[in-house]
Amino acid sequence: MECISRKKRIKGNIKLRKVMTKPICIIPARGGSKGVPKKNIRLIAGKPLIYYAIKSALESKIFSHVIVSTEDKKIASIAKKYGAEVPFMRPKNLATDKAAMEPVLLHAIKKLNLLGIYFEIFVCRDCTCPFIDASDMKGAIELFKKSDCYSTYASVKAHPSPYFEMWEPNKAGFLEISKTTNKIIHRRQDAPIVYTIVGLGVYQTKKFLKIRKCQAGKMLPYEITKEHSHMIDFEFDFKVAELLLKNG
Repeated sequence: MECISRKKRIKGNIKLRKVMTKPICIIPARGGSKGVPKKNIRLIAGKPLIYYAIKSALESKIFSHVIVSTEDKKIASIAKKYGAEVPFMRPKNLATDKAAMEPVLLHAIKKLNLLGIYFEIFVCRDCTCPFIDASDMKGAIELFKKSDCYSTYASVKAHPSPYFEMWEPNKAGFLEISKTTNKIIHRRQDAPIVYTIVGLGVYQTKKFLKIRKCQAGKMLPYEITKEHSHMIDFEFDFKVAELLLKNG
């Protein structure tokens, strides 16, 4: 594994620690999904959903480690079967439907550091976006490395647009356009570009530990295709994913 040495002072002594120059991939996968029970290991085209995230990360060959963070023993076992590492179990209080992503990632970083695994860059890869592939991951990381930004996100141009097709009720209950500009938008094509961020974020570990937020500061979109952005939250999404996989 590629690494560089960094000095760390502990109680007056100098200790060398190895920092990976290759990024690592963290795949959060809790077992307590309520919308679709056991969603992360639900079969799609004969493979559990988490398989596709692990497969794309391993095929990219850009990570020193592909780590799954879970509280669920069955998910851990399946993740290991397909080549991911599960060097620790996530606490159950970080696996509820109210748990934010930031403490999950902070816990993973802390546990990996305790195991002697340090890294300059990490990717958070959501397993509910099975079609994000190795080239998407490489592209997002390359954009991050050459840019002065806090993070890069896999992104797709939003449709519908909040400037044209999305409306929200005002205090009186009547609909108003969600976002406005200083000119009237007559066609969706004329609306300002809006992105939906999906499934993949790239961060510098040092900055993330300082700011402790996923979305903050200078964020850059790495645009992926509509097909690759497909996210699974509901039963209908599984049916669409099955069709996409069967049709190649």
